[in-house]
Amino acid sequence: MPTSPSAPNRLHALDNLRATMMWLGIVLHVAVIHLEGPSPLPWHDDRSTPVADLLMGSIHAFRMPVFFILAGFFVALLLERRGLQAMVRNRLQRLALPFAVFWPPVYAACGLAALLFLHRMQHGTWGLDRSLLPQGPSVPQGPSTMHLWFLWMLLWFSLLTAAAHWLLQRMPPTLPHALSQGVHRLGATPWGAIVLALPLAAVGSLYDDGLVKPSGLFLPPMAEWAHNGLFYGFGIVLYRHQKTLFALYQRRWPLLAGAGLLCFLVAGALLHRLAQTTQQPTAPLAFWIALAYNTCSWLWSFALIGLFLQRLPLPRTWMTYLADSSYWVYLVHMPLTIGFGAWLFGLPLPASAKMLANILATTAVCLASYHLCVRFTRISTLLNGKRHVRTPSPQATHAS
Repeated sequence: MPTSPSAPNRLHALDNLRATMMWLGIVLHVAVIHLEGPSPLPWHDDRSTPVADLLMGSIHAFRMPVFFILAGFFVALLLERRGLQAMVRNRLQRLALPFAVFWPPVYAACGLAALLFLHRMQHGTWGLDRSLLPQGPSVPQGPSTMHLWFLWMLLWFSLLTAAAHWLLQRMPPTLPHALSQGVHRLGATPWGAIVLALPLAAVGSLYDDGLVKPSGLFLPPMAEWAHNGLFYGFGIVLYRHQKTLFALYQRRWPLLAGAGLLCFLVAGALLHRLAQTTQQPTAPLAFWIALAYNTCSWLWSFALIGLFLQRLPLPRTWMTYLADSSYWVYLVHMPLTIGFGAWLFGLPLPASAKMLANILATTAVCLASYHLCVRFTRISTLLNGKRHVRTPSPQATHAS
């Protein structure tokens, strides 16, 4: 989601990174429909593939961590360039207002699409039947923030940042400086990712498989605040030390990516061992799974920042377009992935073909609706702070 004001030294690499993470959200929410392993959602296609599990596990490792790191980075940028009051006003305009406007229709659209999908699964026909919804004490009651949980949590992180900034301004400067230097040192050393992953592993050990998952609750459990807040807080520190850390990540991104892959394979092996055991999951095993997986999250996040800074530092037309559309695509893609998944259910196609069809169809509708309904309208001002102007065609210019 757009967070940085226009400036001559705008970091286009981070815009390009955000655009890529946005598109991977579509891939992630399509993959969940075709998992071979346990699914966090009640709707599921009749065809599954291990490719979906691999995509789910790998994308989940870095996508939201990168988003929270970037969010913290740009909030720190807003604080420095515009001040505390302007930052809070910007966050209310870009986060609170869009959530209030779009959550009700998106929630209704997701619910309708989910009911259609469940009816297709149960009866093979189109229909709506609320009795098909999951029941039981483990099912959350009340409305859910759905995939907009990131927007909701980021809003509160931004407000907490304002409170923390106000408080730190009234404290001796040595404390925040020492904290910033400590986090900077962890982000700049080979063993720092492991240390940063330790509190995440402690939080993850509260879950059976060691992995913190979004609940969608309007009042999320403390585990989610702690897990996501650490990445967000690192983003704030990253802004303060961007010169040294950016240079380091650009030089070392292949090494960081390779080390992250090793940690990912270790986490996968431990998860496989957990799946094979017939005993009650133990906290120590969940801790080691979470430690390996979250170390991978840190390493891959650093590697992606370095990769994009090195390879995509300049604006590119198509990437800029994707970045501009990313907020809109984030808001509306979820009901589309569910709806296209319901339409594809039962078709005699391989799971990989269905996934590709859903990804392409969702992407096409998202980008077409953005171009026709958002880019040149007030909705773009609401989401991105700017409204694009249509460029007249050469024929029209010549005729005038």
